[in-house]
Amino acid sequence: MNKEIIEICKLHKIKNYTINPDGSIDVDGDVELGGNLYKLPLKFNRVDGNFYCYGKFLTSLEGCPNYVGGDFSCGNNDLTNLIGCPNYVGKDFLWRNNNLTSLEGAPNYVGKSFDISSNPLPKEVIDNPEAEIKRLNRNRKLNSLLND
Repeated sequence: MNKEIIEICKLHKIKNYTINPDGSIDVDGDVELGGNLYKLPLKFNRVDGNFYCYGKFLTSLEGCPNYVGGDFSCGNNDLTNLIGCPNYVGKDFLWRNNNLTSLEGAPNYVGKSFDISSNPLPKEVIDNPEAEIKRLNRNRKLNSLLND
């Protein structure tokens, strides 16, 4: 398994990484995935720098890091929701030109801008995504309480 991970890291020029016991990787630096991808090639856990996966034809965020210390840029893909995206983004969350129909799965923390422009979301959601994220979190907590 580690040999395959090492080869994939070489292919995508990912450096300064640690392979975790669960097969995920932590990267001390940036990740900029190259080529046409329909899914992420690795299971990322933590990326201390920026994570770029824009323009790749992605339809799922399976394998996405839980933590990104810098920018998280995933625009120009075929994603319809944010399920699987990082819980923490230290700087900008750039998600333009996807096919978002919901903010379900949005990060718990974004340090700077939250850009979801040019998506088929209602104008009030694009103009004020924080209100929609709060509503979704409130509904999730309520459903959790009702189902326990």
